Amino acid sequence: MPELKEIATQLRRDIVRMVHACQSGHPGGSLGCTEYMTALYFKVMKHNPAFTMDAPGEDLFFLSNGHISPIFYATLARSGYFPAAELATFRKLNSRLQGHPTTHEHLPGVRIASGSLGQGLSVAIGAAYTKKLNKENTVVYSLHGDGELQEGQNWEAIMFAAHNKMDNLIATVDWNGQQIDGPTKKVLSLGDLKGKFEAFGWETLIIEDGNDMDQMVAGLEKAKTFVGKGKPIVNLMKTEMGKGIDFMEGSHEWHGIAPNDDQLAKALAQLGETSLGDY
Repeated sequence: MPELKEIATQLRRDIVRMVHACQSGHPGGSLGCTEYMTALYFKVMKHNPAFTMDAPGEDLFFLSNGHISPIFYATLARSGYFPAAELATFRKLNSRLQGHPTTHEHLPGVRIASGSLGQGLSVAIGAAYTKKLNKENTVVYSLHGDGELQEGQNWEAIMFAAHNKMDNLIATVDWNGQQIDGPTKKVLSLGDLKGKFEAFGWETLIIEDGNDMDQMVAGLEKAKTFVGKGKPIVNLMKTEMGKGIDFMEGSHEWHGIAPNDDQLAKALAQLGETSLGDY
């Protein structure tokens, strides 16, 4: 899938340039989720950049781990929600592109303020419930960090979704094993994550390499085959934090720091230029 891979490369260039320019932000998780966001917005999800909040007849996406806003904003811009040049305003005063997504800025593509971890799944379930009541043949997607699952609200939502047969919901967990303080196994182990979701009544799928575009597209398409079959669906997506830039890969230290000038130059050289062009 060369076109999708080129888009992913450009999104990674956008991420590191955005975070470098303001010397603030979260590059690690953003880089790790690039294939997911590319596959979702450019291949799998039914959406319209002529944005409305309720989007009747469209699929919806909710970003729960809002600190990875760089990949969210870059994806929205490159898929036509707003001009890519606006990415240069990331985290600046009076910008619509705040460090965590907000709704009061009225940025097209953003439906919830996120970043206070553990809340996004509840909102996604509410949206999925509404789509069901409206008898829409659409899907609600959500993305969550694995460390985020240490928040108890998630597990209340997970119970609710299964009990109410929210089978138009496809949640994805960025299962990179890292969080701001270190490996999730050391900070607060999630144990048998697959077994937990299955025990809670979810259709539970694993994407072994969420940084492989072919696997990512296939995983999302497979998840869609379970829509309408009585269970909410979750993809446990194995990724690598900082993917695509060798000195960032696999390290929780890049959860929330910006590259300096030399590191930016190295990152961009590793990624290479694309036909899409930098903003």
